[in-house]
Amino acid sequence: MSATDRFRRAVGEFNAHRFFDCHETLEHLWLDDAQFPHRGVFQGILQVAVGFYHLSNGNFRGARNLLHRGIKKLSAFPPTFYGVNVAGLIESARRCRDEIVRLGPARLDEFDARLIPTIELGSLDDLERDWTKQ
Repeated sequence: MSATDRFRRAVGEFNAHRFFDCHETLEHLWLDDAQFPHRGVFQGILQVAVGFYHLSNGNFRGARNLLHRGIKKLSAFPPTFYGVNVAGLIESARRCRDEIVRLGPARLDEFDARLIPTIELGSLDDLERDWTKQ
């Protein structure tokens, strides 16, 4: 399976709220080539996905911390990168993290899952080009 197919699969898993599966798919992509210069975008999305996975399991600290790390990692990338609206994902993840912090551990079950973003995927031509030219 090509890098673009795996990335497309991971985004589909994220959007279906299959955050553990998304983590697994992105982790394999991220680890496939330690020399790939933009692999941090995979790691950032992976961390956001794991944050939402922790949220689904009621793990306040894990949700807060992984969302924070993912936001920080993604902040190093342009607003749109490899077909992803990175700026929009960061903003949505930040709103979710802030709501998690506002609710705190005792009220985490009140989190409105409709706040969890979806990733709209555009063209993956740049990813395909960058991955194959290595």
